[in-house]
Amino acid sequence: MDLLPIVLIHSPYLGPASLRPLADVLAAGGIESCLVDLRVTVSAAPVHQRLIGAFADAMDEVGLAEPAVLVGHSGAGPLLPAFAAELDEMVAGLVYVDAELPTPGRSFRELHPSRFATLRAAAREGQLPRWSDWFTPNPLAELVSDEALRAEMIDEEPEVAVEFLKEQRPSAGWDGPSGYLLLTEAYAEHAAAARDLGWPVRELASNHLAPATDPGPVAAALTGLLGDLE
Repeated sequence: MDLLPIVLIHSPYLGPASLRPLADVLAAGGIESCLVDLRVTVSAAPVHQRLIGAFADAMDEVGLAEPAVLVGHSGAGPLLPAFAAELDEMVAGLVYVDAELPTPGRSFRELHPSRFATLRAAAREGQLPRWSDWFTPNPLAELVSDEALRAEMIDEEPEVAVEFLKEQRPSAGWDGPSGYLLLTEAYAEHAAAARDLGWPVRELASNHLAPATDPGPVAAALTGLLGDLE
């Protein structure tokens, strides 16, 4: 059975290099995929609106020939229904990879007030610290052993506007097929919520950056999940 093509969507806090190794493994396995680049949209408000517009523009250039599955990693999760709304009938399903689920109309600040306060205090000139500086130890230094890949991911980390965390998340809904791929315990509650919604859920004990650092098992788990959606 032929699997549906995939659109890979990186976290707004990272760049496409965080998913490019996964795209390469999928391609080697004969699965068609495209990887969008949304970095230029996150530096100024309204960030959500700019992200959605950039996604729509990128997909216009791709020109999908058949419906695809949108696969969002990490911070891309809450945006997936809004991205799907831009493509209408050209979306066959949504897959969340170690990602938050959508919370329409609610903001990061509302959902994570203490985390927001910490990040806002560390912001400079309206820009958040780069994502890898949110944590100790630095996840890129700790998890990405390939020096060239780590350098590329560091270079791609965008400066995200603080306003992004204050903005209400998109209100677009999605009632089509959805699935969840859990990589770390940090997102276990989101996987549990997905399971409660009746979605297929696959678990792979790995690390949050596994689409870049260990793409083979992620591709295998994702391929299985795509079969569950059909």
